[in-house]
Amino acid sequence: MAARLMSAQAQVCRLGKHVATEGAVVRQFHASCYSASKVALSKFDSDVFLPYEKLNKRLDVVRGRLNRPLTLSEKVLYSHLDDPANQDIVRGTSYLRLRPDRVAMQDATAQMALLQFISSGLKKVAVPSTVHCDHLIEAQIGGPKDLARAKDLNREVYDFLASTCAKYGLGFWKPGSGIIHQIILENYAFPGLLMIGTDSHTPNGGGLGGLCIGVGGADAVDVMADIPWELKCPKVIGVNLTGKISGWTSPKDVILKVADILTVKGGTGAIIEYHGKGVDSISCTGMATICNMGAEIGATTSLFPFNQRMADYLKSTGRGGIASEAQKYQGKILSADKNCEYDELIEINLDTLEPHVNGPFTPDLGHPISKLGDNSKKNGYPLDIRVGLIGSCTNSSYEDMGRCASIAKDAMSHGLKSKIPFNVTPGSEQIRATIERDGISDVFDKFGGTVLANACGPCIGQWDRKDVKKGDKNTIVTSYNRNFTGRNDANPATHCFVTSPELVTALSIAGRLDFNPLTDELTGSDGKKFKLKAPFGDELPAQGFDPGQDTYTAPPPSGESVKVAVDPKSQRLQLLEPFDKWNGSDLTDLTVLIKVKGKCTTDHISAAGPWLKYRGHLDNISNNMFIGATNYENNEMNNIKNQRTGSWGGVPDVARDYKANGIKWVAVGDENYGEGSSREHAALEPRHLGGRAIIVKSFARIHETNLKKQGLLPLTFANPADYDKIQPTSKISLLNLNSLAPGKPVECEVKNGDKVDKIKLNHTLNDLQIGWFKAGSALNRMKELAQ
Repeated sequence: MAARLMSAQAQVCRLGKHVATEGAVVRQFHASCYSASKVALSKFDSDVFLPYEKLNKRLDVVRGRLNRPLTLSEKVLYSHLDDPANQDIVRGTSYLRLRPDRVAMQDATAQMALLQFISSGLKKVAVPSTVHCDHLIEAQIGGPKDLARAKDLNREVYDFLASTCAKYGLGFWKPGSGIIHQIILENYAFPGLLMIGTDSHTPNGGGLGGLCIGVGGADAVDVMADIPWELKCPKVIGVNLTGKISGWTSPKDVILKVADILTVKGGTGAIIEYHGKGVDSISCTGMATICNMGAEIGATTSLFPFNQRMADYLKSTGRGGIASEAQKYQGKILSADKNCEYDELIEINLDTLEPHVNGPFTPDLGHPISKLGDNSKKNGYPLDIRVGLIGSCTNSSYEDMGRCASIAKDAMSHGLKSKIPFNVTPGSEQIRATIERDGISDVFDKFGGTVLANACGPCIGQWDRKDVKKGDKNTIVTSYNRNFTGRNDANPATHCFVTSPELVTALSIAGRLDFNPLTDELTGSDGKKFKLKAPFGDELPAQGFDPGQDTYTAPPPSGESVKVAVDPKSQRLQLLEPFDKWNGSDLTDLTVLIKVKGKCTTDHISAAGPWLKYRGHLDNISNNMFIGATNYENNEMNNIKNQRTGSWGGVPDVARDYKANGIKWVAVGDENYGEGSSREHAALEPRHLGGRAIIVKSFARIHETNLKKQGLLPLTFANPADYDKIQPTSKISLLNLNSLAPGKPVECEVKNGDKVDKIKLNHTLNDLQIGWFKAGSALNRMKELAQ
């Protein structure tokens, strides 16, 4: 790996300090997305046009200031600056104020985001925005029955989302329409787009050349309220692809290899930019797969340069006009400049890239397929695979489904089927309808598979699994993107491995981890040995896509007459009360609620699965706070000592006792705290139950921002070894907060009995974010400014 580091002189450009106003003035959509070409953003946004002309003018301003070659990431990002003439631009340092083109929200996170938007008092969203119902459908029996059950169980939430969208001008994708990221790729993504989405896998849209970035709901509220969105200027990691994808190697193997190289935190604060001659051997949906799973390395987002594969996909999905317009700006905006500089450079030769299987329990533990069997035996992983699962937002394209069907047909031609339950999740209603029309679903059925609903399902823990008991050690293989402990089935003993859908299919035929389809033979029903043929499948359907059922509801021209009601007795929805303002005093003698040991993702802080039904009710969902985190004191989950009473109890129970008795607390964590999902509930819950600060060795990007938005202090040890100085019985004081300032460490006293240690805690708060802390939250600050 070669690294090319930019000099400070090349990066820094300060032509005057820009102090942007924080006020929100709602604009008409077309004012921010106007293009002389009048090519619509999508068929659902007929009066909103591609912004290329405006983006190019903004980029010309930035070019004149920086006077150096730009990466593709920089072109797309800087062309969306709110004030390109005055914005400080220092990669890794500056906070950029940006104007995204659109907002997308999935139903689990949209509830809290829309509750916050309602409390802002605004009348209508300022940019094109959509809600997608995909997270609340549990996999039980099969697609139609599971969908019907979900509609019945979640009727209150779906009605709330639909009416809120109608009132405030958002598009609404009904349950059954598909997974948010697939819907975005099929309908809304375009080369050069800047979009934020309330899901960590929003970067999927980078497969169509857009910068699509996962955020918390409070960030979405800012953009919908026409406030410039703030992002720390990312570094850029280049991945140069040479050679060609072929045989059993798939696009998924690219990101599995990158994850193995960079680890779960190696992409933090950076955009991953793919380039090189190997790019053209990857389909548009394959590029989306790679960008999607970039979330697992902590990357801000990932993207590919516009090329013919993207143009083909745009045309196939009815957006030929966008493809033609993008081609006009290919050199100006939609590809990197020659001799541009990357902060780090990774080289991958696709000709020699071996298929990978990553896991268990973390997506960055890579095993080339040739070593998987030996590594599994050496580490005691269960060799027998219990379930194979393909699909999800990461790998549910027409090409993915076709290539897996080719493997299944090959096996069935020798009298073999899947040895284990084989579950298939179509990414969208369009994919479901098309693979059904083209006979692919029938192949899976004969193979022994079950086609689930067009939804996230087992990937996010929405899986009513019956074949193992909780605590039973077992192995599953999936084509999903994330495999944290207990994520898929709430069983901490399940060893989940993520890989390509092709390898999931092959391993499901063998039923064992130590099978390598590139070298190993199977025995057919006739007793003869055979090797599986390398998978193949059409990139795009020859007959075009079948859209299936119409699952989209457009907002009415005016939502003034639409009523949005929340029952005060509801167990699913709860209107938000403002968090208390900081009183101006230092935070002294704070109790340590929990000192977390090891990995602490947002799944550990706020579990999904059965808890998803409470995502719109802050008090109820707070009963899952930290229940998956390991307590440093006893190596147990959800069992901590109440420092007030001396008794032991669950983390939420102890936190509620502290809150009831006026005891403020902190939580202490390890490296990359808050990695994983974008769920802001992992920040809202600690704030709701009396937390004041989170002190860790390092943060994941989205979660750190979410904590800031809710008025919590996200602090990191200046000396990571100081983690050891804090004990469960310690008292923590955060001092001189009246002089809290950007770049200035916070003074901290750690009291253990009569001993007092003075340590330094760092933070990344800027002036705007310090205002959020003082006001009690970003939403409180927005209201102050409005008044």
